[in-house]
Amino acid sequence: MRRTITLLFLVISITFTSCRPGPAARQEVVFLIESSPTNLDPRIGLDAQSQHIDELLFDGLVVRDASFRVAPGLAESWEQPDPLTLIFHLRPHIQFSDGRPLTSRDVLWTLNSMRDGTVITAKSGSYAAISHVESPDQATVVMHLKHPDNFLLVNLSTGALGIVPEGSGRDFGRHPVGSGPFRFVSQETDKEVVIERNPMSWEGAPGRNAIPRMRFAVVPDATTRALELRKGSADVTSNSIPADMLPVLAAQKSLVVESVGGTQVQYLGFNTIDPILRDVRVRQAIACAIDRELILKTLLAGRAKLAYSLLPQEHWAYYGNVERYDFDPAHARQLLEQAGYPLRADGVRMHLTMKTSTDEGTRLVAATLQQQFAQVGIALEIRSYEPATFMQDLTRGSFQMYALRWVGGNEQPDIFGYAFSSGRIPPKGANRGRYRNAALDKLLDEAGQSPDQAKRVTNYAEAQAILARELPAYNLWYQDSVLVHSWRLSQIVVSPSGSFSFLRSAQWQIN
Repeated sequence: MRRTITLLFLVISITFTSCRPGPAARQEVVFLIESSPTNLDPRIGLDAQSQHIDELLFDGLVVRDASFRVAPGLAESWEQPDPLTLIFHLRPHIQFSDGRPLTSRDVLWTLNSMRDGTVITAKSGSYAAISHVESPDQATVVMHLKHPDNFLLVNLSTGALGIVPEGSGRDFGRHPVGSGPFRFVSQETDKEVVIERNPMSWEGAPGRNAIPRMRFAVVPDATTRALELRKGSADVTSNSIPADMLPVLAAQKSLVVESVGGTQVQYLGFNTIDPILRDVRVRQAIACAIDRELILKTLLAGRAKLAYSLLPQEHWAYYGNVERYDFDPAHARQLLEQAGYPLRADGVRMHLTMKTSTDEGTRLVAATLQQQFAQVGIALEIRSYEPATFMQDLTRGSFQMYALRWVGGNEQPDIFGYAFSSGRIPPKGANRGRYRNAALDKLLDEAGQSPDQAKRVTNYAEAQAILARELPAYNLWYQDSVLVHSWRLSQIVVSPSGSFSFLRSAQWQIN
């Protein structure tokens, strides 16, 4: 079926000339996305679409640069007079997109509403170190901490946090109001989200050819997305085109394909309290049954590299000298025998179910895993759901296995606590597999509070070794970040995390 779809795409593409750059340019840029954002409230939305769009609508107190360093955002400066106090000084005359002034009271409301249950969010645990927040004046925010937190600044940055107006409640995501370079116009579930330039942005007026208006059009089918780009009825998409379609699009003079090595990690999550998957030998057997190299060469056309940690390899806390699981079906069978799952007469040892979203790339990976698992006696059933339903099931722990990607959030080592600490089981975090390990918790707590960088490096190395050995989740690969866009878009800087932040400064040639 997959080959048939690709051949159809190639045949249809031939019917178009490749010498003319598409139809007349529009004032509105059309960005194709695979699914609707689940919630545009930056305090709540966790899926990739929500976080990427929120990053254009909202600002954090600080920002992170390409080297993971922190720089001024809404706060033009800050100081830390002692390990338990942070003082932020907001830029003057900041406004929300509806004209309301943005003050320290809005910062207090944003943080407190996440911590006191005003909104229910998995992000609340990221601010657990905060004892209380004060606003001595409209431009000053003072945070008092219960204990040192090395990651608090990162969790206050754009992308991790977006400041919302005081009083914003649980339905805020329907009509969000932020201070970012774009402002919300409208949204229709499963159809589109429309945003436009925010004339009140504190960043100042954009360049003459800056993108004036953006429509994020929901197109679930990858072949349709590729054809829309080829016809010129859409202008850009990020990490949503299968690798085998990219050469055809790159050959079109109306389109540009750009890519960089990515930090997004494709992984398998396990329910560690499931009667079958709670046995680490079963999880290790699953890892040994996966031929990752073959998948990289075929499905991904080499546009990925093997992952041995959630962190990017360039990160100071990355540790790759951990237990690895090469493709070894014989060892997988041996582990399953040891775990008490002999091969039955029908050739099956056990039945497992894997949940995925409707993303075609992930479903193709799951179908390949289904074939590979069968070789060691695991009958895998695949169930695909719309993103909102899929994420709800993961939050509830209603799964045996699932396939997903970490997007952006895995660029700092607090990802280990967020995803695997005993205290971060949903709704307090993203430990969806209900994994518990007291030794890991202790290591991560020490690393999060210690001022000794060498000690932190050691702690994170030990933590990564534990996770690789016990496999509450199995990291598969870092996928390249690939952007396909119209020739009319320029000044593009592709983000390794797949962020849409390039839209802030991209230029749109309208003549």
